[in-house]
Amino acid sequence: MLKGKSVIVTGSGRGIGRAIAEMCAKNGANVVIADIDEETAKKTASEIAEEYDVQAKAVVGDVSKKEDAEALAEAGKELGGGEIWGIVNNAGITQDALLRKMTEKQWDLVMKVNLKGVFLCTKAAIKYMPEGAAVVNISSIVGKSGNIGQTNYCASKAGVVGFTKALAKEYARKKIRANAIQPGFIKTPMTDAIPDKVVNKILKQVPVGEMGTPEDIAKAALFLLSDMSSYITGTVVEVAGGMNM
Repeated sequence: MLKGKSVIVTGSGRGIGRAIAEMCAKNGANVVIADIDEETAKKTASEIAEEYDVQAKAVVGDVSKKEDAEALAEAGKELGGGEIWGIVNNAGITQDALLRKMTEKQWDLVMKVNLKGVFLCTKAAIKYMPEGAAVVNISSIVGKSGNIGQTNYCASKAGVVGFTKALAKEYARKKIRANAIQPGFIKTPMTDAIPDKVVNKILKQVPVGEMGTPEDIAKAALFLLSDMSSYITGTVVEVAGGMNM
């Protein structure tokens, strides 16, 4: 499906990002494993290359820095023979606090990584993208619904949706698609740390009654990166088990 094509996945050392990178590699893509943690990035790239017999390159960097975003694009171009087929902007952080306690530093850091990072990485990569290529941005269901203690995170993820729609309109004439995914309550190392009592309370808001998996997000990302979604752009795909319908 993506055989020989180059896909960059930010924040792909673990969790949802790793699942997306693995799904792409499983379907033949050469992948750039982009992460701020060097050890995790290298380990993941090595394991994916061995498991799926593709090229996987670890690139360590901060998506909110222009030079690091450009380094990712260069790596993607090299793996794709001069072209980048897709970029999945997955890297993100949280700095949770109620608004009255939230510091300017907490606000700025989340915006810098979650929103500016999407801008910088997309801008760096898209100039190497051919017709049919795709940008997939990972937003969040709380970018739609809001969440107590996450004004910064929710605003950044809502911003990702606005960015995606504007990008889709700008690049439609070049046949480059841009779509977003809004994950719901997904089982990751981050959610594993949430007390069972809180988990059960959240699950009451999910009609299917269970948490999603990183693979659920990866399947949606693969669809949006592939020719199967060739007539889809500017769309937000909720992978949330019906949460906050």
